[in-house]
Amino acid sequence: MTIGILKEPAGENRVSALPEIVAQFIKLNVQVKVESGAGATAFATDADYEKVGATIGSRNEVISSSDILLSIQTPAEPLSGKVILGVYQPLFNFQQVNTWASANNTVFSIDIIPRTTRAQSMDVLSSQANIAGYKSVLLAGAEYSRYFPMFMTAAGSIAPAKMLILGAGVAGLQAIATARRLGCIVEVFDTRPAVKEEVMSLGAKFVEVEGAADASKAGGYAVEQTEEYKQKQQQRIAESVAKADIVITTAQIPGKKAPILLTDAMIHSMRNGSIIIDLAAATGGNTNFTKNNETVIEGGVKIIGNSNLASTMPSDASKLYGKNILNFLKLIIDKDGNIHLNFEDELVKETCIATGGKVTNERVSQLLN
Repeated sequence: MTIGILKEPAGENRVSALPEIVAQFIKLNVQVKVESGAGATAFATDADYEKVGATIGSRNEVISSSDILLSIQTPAEPLSGKVILGVYQPLFNFQQVNTWASANNTVFSIDIIPRTTRAQSMDVLSSQANIAGYKSVLLAGAEYSRYFPMFMTAAGSIAPAKMLILGAGVAGLQAIATARRLGCIVEVFDTRPAVKEEVMSLGAKFVEVEGAADASKAGGYAVEQTEEYKQKQQQRIAESVAKADIVITTAQIPGKKAPILLTDAMIHSMRNGSIIIDLAAATGGNTNFTKNNETVIEGGVKIIGNSNLASTMPSDASKLYGKNILNFLKLIIDKDGNIHLNFEDELVKETCIATGGKVTNERVSQLLN
């Protein structure tokens, strides 16, 4: 059996597996074929892949000769009779899922793997969000016109920057840790009271709003809240936003537009030169002004929409992503190196969005209907 690794489209610097991970693929008794140049933007050469036993080929050669195709982003060309594995956001790209199903592909979207203890080693959302949280703070520091830490100098004192982080999931927690290391004063808001202790252990202040809906079973995502809670939430957030120099937002709801956490009035209350980094830009953003992969200036506030910050650290992002994929492949490849799809396994079943000519994910099916 052959696993094919495709080159990602322009703008995506990661690769599904670096040579060190490919070497572990080969230990599963499979052959690996890599599209020429696939690892270039992650600083892995074709020669590096060949050294570990992979074969280099053109895109058409890789697609035609592979049983399993790895591609983080959606491949542009039509595919038929393949097992495809990547990050496909099926609740938004459900028409693409239907097209794949009609062409008799078996598709695994690793971004919807159940977020359980057993799946932690395969959780690409967490591994990539960790990088995004870290990089969001560095991006804010590069764009901000002032220092982050407090400085006492002969020319005068510099006050530390005040940062507000909305959402204490994986990205938010890493952003807190990074901002604190850089000397920021950090406040954090999250609808889940359970994360308060974690936030405080990192040296940040937790902004509490009573009456939040239970989000314990939402897999780290936000959930819909009552109108009464939203009003309390906005009032409390507004107080923190008005004092903040940097705001980082991370809130997303699976299959729905990202909630608006920063109203127009809140943004207009921020002083000139303030920065907003919106990590929910791909699903609409947490402000009305956010545009994905663009920077917008509104009332002197710079709003940066970037939903793929992990791609700006392609070496480590690819390393972690590839390890996630390796662990998942072990569930669908038997000891002889053949495909074995055990749909009795919850992780295999829930991550599969199409097989046997049909869309198999219930939520995707509902969207199609």
